[in-house]
Amino acid sequence: MTSLKTDRERLIVALLFLLVVAAPTMSQQGWVATQVAPPGQDLNTVFFLDNKRGWLGGDNGFFSRTEDGGHSWVKQVVLTEAPINDIYFRDKEAGFLIAGNAIFATRDNGARWTEVRRFLPSEFGGADVELYSVRFSSKKKGWVVGSISKHERVVDSILLYTDDGGETWQRQRTPSRLELIHIDFANDKRGWISGADGTILATVDGGTSWTKQESGTKVTVFHIDFRNEKRGLAVGERGTILRTSDGGVNWTPVAAKVRATLLNVQFLSDDNGWAIGRSGTVLRTDDGGLTWIQQEAGTKQNLYGLYFVKKVGWAVGGDGMLLRYEQ
Repeated sequence: MTSLKTDRERLIVALLFLLVVAAPTMSQQGWVATQVAPPGQDLNTVFFLDNKRGWLGGDNGFFSRTEDGGHSWVKQVVLTEAPINDIYFRDKEAGFLIAGNAIFATRDNGARWTEVRRFLPSEFGGADVELYSVRFSSKKKGWVVGSISKHERVVDSILLYTDDGGETWQRQRTPSRLELIHIDFANDKRGWISGADGTILATVDGGTSWTKQESGTKVTVFHIDFRNEKRGLAVGERGTILRTSDGGVNWTPVAAKVRATLLNVQFLSDDNGWAIGRSGTVLRTDDGGLTWIQQEAGTKQNLYGLYFVKKVGWAVGGDGMLLRYEQ
């Protein structure tokens, strides 16, 4: 009996040990890195419609689709060799992607993509247009931001507007001639644009007019994300993180203890959010952006694109790298 009891005790101890050791691995998988594009191929953007269907885009027109949450990817053909800088779906059927100086659209859930509009140097006095970000505030109204350059020097910003669901695009003037990099809307009235030299622009009338906000910084602000019309986050060069709780009337810098340039940020809830950047930098907040904790990414590649659907997230970056996160 004593021997049997000892054996049982040993078995219980062994099982408890396994549970203690295995539980963190199973419940806190963290970021898992895989290479989904050829070596040397930068991936710039990722977008998911739900936790299964998603797309990613990169340099040289690289474009790929997944139907299983990013476990496997199939290349899709988009008639461009320009870098794909952004992907955005207005709804389950209608999507848009930005590649170099062109806007592409799909009306069939991403099965086929066709060029809607290309902005040629001849329209801009020989200058080159580079488009970076696209967002829609409603079914009909959408915006694209970017820059106009001559001899690789930015000479003006560009803001494009559609009111017919992306069929046609017109240029709209802004109060900034600096490079505009990212655009976000909280609803059909309130929107923001971020860009070079600390630029943050805002609209309260659905994009009819845009005004400058005081960001308090001169670094490039690469990405901006609003949880609602009051609470927003912005990230940029040299580890810059800005937060606002009044729609951008006041922007407050947040100490993140990193110096790497941050390139993307996303709210998951009122409290939870993520930011990514150069050299595999990944940060997490659980208090609405007041404090940030650095996370292990499993890569030192630059990370450019970020997208979360509930508790599952994806990040893409240099050397064809895809990171998947699941809580």
